[in-house]
Amino acid sequence: MHTSRDRFLDVVRAGAILAVIAQHWIMPVLSYSDGHLATGNALATPGWWVVTWLSQVMPLVFFAGGAANLISFRRAASTQQWLAGRIKRLMVPVLPLMAVWLIVPDFLRGLGVPPQPLQVGSAIAAQLLWFLAVYVLVVLLTPLMVAAHRRWGLKVPLVMGAAGILVDVARFNDFGYIGYANAIFVWVAVHQLGFHYVEGRLGSLTRRGALTLSAAGFGVTALLVAFGPYPASMIGMPGAPVSNMSPPTVLLAFLAVGQIGLLLAFRPQLNALAARPGIGDALGWLGARFMSVYLWHMPALIVVAGVTVYGLGYRTPAPGTVFWLVMAPAWFAACGMVLFGLLRLFAHFEMQRDTAIATARVPQLVAAGLLVSGGLLGLAAHGFAPLSDGIARGPVPWVVLATAGFLLAGKQIPVVDLLGRAVTVSERATLPGLKR
Repeated sequence: MHTSRDRFLDVVRAGAILAVIAQHWIMPVLSYSDGHLATGNALATPGWWVVTWLSQVMPLVFFAGGAANLISFRRAASTQQWLAGRIKRLMVPVLPLMAVWLIVPDFLRGLGVPPQPLQVGSAIAAQLLWFLAVYVLVVLLTPLMVAAHRRWGLKVPLVMGAAGILVDVARFNDFGYIGYANAIFVWVAVHQLGFHYVEGRLGSLTRRGALTLSAAGFGVTALLVAFGPYPASMIGMPGAPVSNMSPPTVLLAFLAVGQIGLLLAFRPQLNALAARPGIGDALGWLGARFMSVYLWHMPALIVVAGVTVYGLGYRTPAPGTVFWLVMAPAWFAACGMVLFGLLRLFAHFEMQRDTAIATARVPQLVAAGLLVSGGLLGLAAHGFAPLSDGIARGPVPWVVLATAGFLLAGKQIPVVDLLGRAVTVSERATLPGLKR
């Protein structure tokens, strides 16, 4: 089992969040006229779907999350302490985002922004909270899945994958809503593969074995696209009758196998890259702000689009043209500068270290996690509508639900040693009178 910091996982996490940002910043095709913001997706350009087979990295996020969760769970003083820490740590960066976006829509309306572009921006600001809503559920399941991993090993993700196939069969046979069950089956299966990297054969694959695994994953993905009901794009496309992402199809589990195998094949090179001083520092900086970067990169895009497209009448060029290629670096630079400014304001919430003992019991923490997940899912689905449209119909009920879950997760009492120094959870077990 990995006991020290795993540089490979750091690279995977960093690469995944950078790929998410690049994909989201490159996708918008925007123009504004007569109170209407026209939106399109650059990746809908014919043939560009192939990019999504590498740029759709949510499988890698869940894989790296599974590995990190197993490592941290093994080190935790108790299941109670681990759940409390994870729920709090995941929710804390969301609090400033919710606070800001409760105010921003009405502020923009007061400046005269028309309803349609305001609705688009408010929806986009909340859209990515779906990931946290699902991830909190995966965190709640982690203690059970660790026990299942210990007992049944590789059979667990295989069974989850088989369940995902059955869900897709039902979904494509007029039982559409059952497809949302794969938000659990698919992502838990991929999360479980992270366990097998930490404590299993995935972590010891040779390059040939990893490339074989990758070929199998991408090969099955290609066959299912060619002969099954699945679209070629791994992200949802405007007007497409089916999305592989919302809800997720089992195709993403096979894509995960292909991506994981490909990265494992080059793990020595990635570890060497991470060992370089400059790269290592960058990975540390990004890792400490991972959730903040994820949460605020879309608001950064909204700011840039609002100023240029709405404010200055800029029309994004046709994707793939020379003008598009010329303007893309400037677009990215503008979004990056705004994101950096937002991180200076809000990233410190995420970076606060937890040196406390949780007081809430496990059942209360499970209830707290469910409230957090439900609130975030509601926000992702409905967006941050202006409060002036009505409190009950806007984001307030969902914000209240998520915040209630955060508060229900309980107070955390700082542990102080005889010198008055706050001690970490790992140190707690060594202090007299604090063992449980």
